[in-house]
Amino acid sequence: MPERYVLVRWPDGDAQRIYSPSTVVEDFFSAGQRMAVGDFVATSRIALTQASERVRQAYGFPCGNAARSLASVEAKAAAQPAGDVLVEGIES
Repeated sequence: MPERYVLVRWPDGDAQRIYSPSTVVEDFFSAGQRMAVGDFVATSRIALTQASERVRQAYGFPCGNAARSLASVEAKAAAQPAGDVLVEGIES
């Protein structure tokens, strides 16, 4: 599967590189996009769940790395001040 990494900057200034096992994240995120933290988490949940489902369809099991990525996003979001997440880019 073609892996992608979503590069984001959180409201506190920290950067994060979020793994996806699929290009499906490109349907949800684009460079320069800004989203409120809660919206970013909700969109990440949808995107990474779909990406994991693509792995399940291809290999018969969901992607554990996608689940870990989502858990990392949720943990980071819980510690954020109010503000927006900036999507800095998507890379392979």
